[in-house]
Amino acid sequence: MAFDAFALILAMLLLGMALRRLGVFGDAAAETLNQVVLYVCLPAAVLRYAPQLGFDLSLLGLVAVPWLLLALTVPWVAWLTRRLGLRRDERAVLLLTTALGNTSFLGFPLVHALLGEAALPYAVAYDQFGSFLILSSFGLYVLARYGGDREPGVADIGRRIVRFPPFLALVFGLTLMPAEPPAWIAGGLQRLADALLPLVVLAIGISIRLKLPRDELKPLIAGLAGKLVLMPLLALALALPLGLRGTLAQAAVLEAAMPPMITAAALAISHRLAPGLAAALVGYGILLSLFTLPAWTWLLTRTFA
Repeated sequence: MAFDAFALILAMLLLGMALRRLGVFGDAAAETLNQVVLYVCLPAAVLRYAPQLGFDLSLLGLVAVPWLLLALTVPWVAWLTRRLGLRRDERAVLLLTTALGNTSFLGFPLVHALLGEAALPYAVAYDQFGSFLILSSFGLYVLARYGGDREPGVADIGRRIVRFPPFLALVFGLTLMPAEPPAWIAGGLQRLADALLPLVVLAIGISIRLKLPRDELKPLIAGLAGKLVLMPLLALALALPLGLRGTLAQAAVLEAAMPPMITAAALAISHRLAPGLAAALVGYGILLSLFTLPAWTWLLTRTFA
């Protein structure tokens, strides 16, 4: 299953890059595919697996992981800023892309492929109560502080949350959606959820930029090391004290190991915050994660057998 998923990722990535070079798709193609994923595939995946989340105190530990990693990211990036003499915009990009991983677009299908279907509800909880809320609060604050916008108020953050399709699906899934819906509903949601991975990676292939910003090589290396190595290592260290075991711990660490969030990097670029660095972190992060994620999975299956 895992080999099939990574073979599909590589094939769709290369296909997207080829289609872009051939001029088959216009500039808006990647954005259109991402909108389909955001409004159709992601909500379907949430509705399919969120109802399987039974309330358990261990889920509080799972949700705590991304917030604790955020608390550790801020001083780490501050140290890097002093050590490497980073500009303000480079610091902002590292804050966003280290704290926020691609825990839904890539996270859901890859957790499924690498850990199995039982881990998917945990990935949903990690993403919706962790990554999404962090993007909607801390992410907006970073963009406002370093990008020149006004700081977001509570109402701004609240509106962003209640208008986010996967979050609405989560609320419905946890309240009204039966854990075992009729077969035709479950089957339809499953097919839409299965389309998540190929559509996302095709969009990435169309939009990916691997131009190396040579003047930003140090923050690029530091950002990739932080996101792909340091964050999952810290999550692994937090797992046992938080009471995480088995599949729950594996899902938490693997979600922490996901490459930088595409949405966070896109927002940084739109606010003119080190756009070359943001694009490179996403592009190289995705490629390197094809090697780091199987390595983390190998370690996790032996640590939390």
